[in-house]
Amino acid sequence: MKKMFLVCLSVLMTTGLVQVNAQNSVSYGVKAEANMSNFLLTDLDAQKSTMKLGPNLGAFVKFDVTENFAIQPELMFSYRQSKMETGNVEDDFRQWGMQIPVYLLGQTTNHNGRFFGGVGPYLGLGFDARYKDADVDLYKEVAGVTPMNRWDFGVGALVGYEFNNGVQINAGYQIGLVDQLDALKDDATMRTQTVSLGIGYRF
Repeated sequence: MKKMFLVCLSVLMTTGLVQVNAQNSVSYGVKAEANMSNFLLTDLDAQKSTMKLGPNLGAFVKFDVTENFAIQPELMFSYRQSKMETGNVEDDFRQWGMQIPVYLLGQTTNHNGRFFGGVGPYLGLGFDARYKDADVDLYKEVAGVTPMNRWDFGVGALVGYEFNNGVQINAGYQIGLVDQLDALKDDATMRTQTVSLGIGYRF
């Protein structure tokens, strides 16, 4: 929890510093995306995780530091699904929560708009996670054991194109660095992986 607090504080301090230095180059926007997500599993040889479709919705603030460099914090709410198979048994894993990515973007302008692309860290918080058939919240403690960790931290990449009217198309990728398992964290790892494709509008 202490590490997560320090990450959040660093993000807020960075955002505040950039806002001071780029007061005349701040803009806002909204995004809607389709995501495909699953888990990268280690030491869980009997299990397999396959990507399934879900939505992302959110907003962003863009700080144009220079003509070719910007910093873009986002607040995204997501519903993610993946098919989990253990031998001949399968079930759908469903999770919804939020992510706060901060992208460091390079950008170049042409006569129709601008290309942009970059990387950055993200902090995630799960609100609810459960298997469809079992229907048990995996973030809740049961008999002193919590099956899953609701916090996530990782890195992401974002590429896209913005037309002169403010409409954007974008594609993204995120990979988690934090083990999502809690009860079995000493024996195995389960890290998030998400690919997204979407549209947005910058005001």
